[in-house]
Amino acid sequence: MITANDLRKGTTFKMEGELYRVVDYKHSFIGRGTATVKLKLRNLRTRAITEQTFFPEERFEEVRLEKREVQYLYSDGDLYYFMDTETYEQPALSEEVLGEAKNYITEGLILHLSMYDEEPIEIELPSAVELLVTEAPPGYAGDTATGATKQVTLETGLRVQVPLFIEEGDKIRVDTRTGEYITRV
Repeated sequence: MITANDLRKGTTFKMEGELYRVVDYKHSFIGRGTATVKLKLRNLRTRAITEQTFFPEERFEEVRLEKREVQYLYSDGDLYYFMDTETYEQPALSEEVLGEAKNYITEGLILHLSMYDEEPIEIELPSAVELLVTEAPPGYAGDTATGATKQVTLETGLRVQVPLFIEEGDKIRVDTRTGEYITRV
């Protein structure tokens, strides 16, 4: 068991049968009043974010997620299939569970999958991935005083702003945390 006072950013715990991860943490103490712990929580199954306030002595069940190395295989409708690199099992994740991660995964990409009681919970992306540019309008420099950009479409359907010299068929590196262009590969 873990108390609300021990919860920190990134901690995973179980409350009312649901799994939550602490997104933000704030401990407040007002003069003679009682202390409170204000948490911003992400439900790991529904991906919803909520804010809740607890007393520091409230207790929760701490959860340890098992991380497995998986390789992305393919998608079929709204299900995405992965292969465990050790056991060769093929867990499937829905589009809702993947969320924005689906914009960064390509066939053969090695990722980490968090599991809880043999249930796939979430995918951990690398900090940057390399993606192929499938659509790029021509870039004309014109009278620009600063670095001009244009919007391109990548092989996963993701659209990003890139410098004018990027063309269709180029491979670029994209930051998975911000969705921004890093460099041409």
